[in-house]
Amino acid sequence: MQRTWRCAITAADLGEFGIIARIAGRLPQFPAVLLGPGDDAAVLRAPDGRVVVTTDLLLEGRHFRRDWSSPYDIGRKAAAQNLADVVAMGADPTALFVGLGMPKDTTTDWLDGLTDGFGDECALVGASVAGGDIARSDLVVLGVTALGDLGGRAPVTRSGARPGDVVAVAGRLGHAAAGLALFLAGRPDRDFPELADAHRRPRPPYACGPGAAELGATAMADVSDGLLQDLGHIAAASRVRIDVDPTALLVPGPLAAAAAELGEDPLNWVLTGGEDHALAAAFPPDVRLPGEWCVIGQVAEGEGVQVSGREQSRGGWDHFRD
Repeated sequence: MQRTWRCAITAADLGEFGIIARIAGRLPQFPAVLLGPGDDAAVLRAPDGRVVVTTDLLLEGRHFRRDWSSPYDIGRKAAAQNLADVVAMGADPTALFVGLGMPKDTTTDWLDGLTDGFGDECALVGASVAGGDIARSDLVVLGVTALGDLGGRAPVTRSGARPGDVVAVAGRLGHAAAGLALFLAGRPDRDFPELADAHRRPRPPYACGPGAAELGATAMADVSDGLLQDLGHIAAASRVRIDVDPTALLVPGPLAAAAAELGEDPLNWVLTGGEDHALAAAFPPDVRLPGEWCVIGQVAEGEGVQVSGREQSRGGWDHFRD
């Protein structure tokens, strides 16, 4: 019986410019991009006259593991965490630029999966991967820059919260942290696939960012490092205290069940778990919030973050302490 062998094509086989052509050929371009990949630089529309810019770095073994996440998942996650920063300013994402370092034996199947992950996540908000750079490295490294347009709105910063404002969140909290705990315990997909997927691929509430700006949000942040940590950033920048009501925080069934299995407190995941990329914002007390937002506390005079009247350390993630 004759066997047919499939030979994997690698980055070394394609070469630098072959890789660039392969990536560019898989990525659609949206109207904000006037000139996309292929030149020395891209050209984008800036109808508002201002551009929101953010950048992030993802390192294999630190931010993702290739034995836990598919290349498609890694692309979705890398795009999502940058797009979430743009919408947290009240802006609409327009483009991403991706710096990619990878080993020379990386296969085209892996590269295609990563590219498709970026493309599909960007398509959720109508943004394009408009350019970037590639280099050979021992591990996979992703440097992502995201751009956004304010559409005539004022940017929503961390520094505008005022005493009397309500504090609300949109999106999931604690799911990615629970998924990570399950991975570390060696049982992510057996009983709680939804939580494992939350670690691999966040689901930011993209529309809620510009929507919050339209509603008059006074301050906002992407919850990337944990709710207490990121509320602490708002409190410090605004020179206020934020009081959190833990009874208002939702602990869905899978989160509670996973915590029981692992001997953890699910509320700790909700308060300190990062990488869900929910949004936390302060609003004037008379604003009528749509259903995507859940009020969890209030802004008061003072400093720091309190839960049930007790001062909290911020917890959450710190690259140089964790």
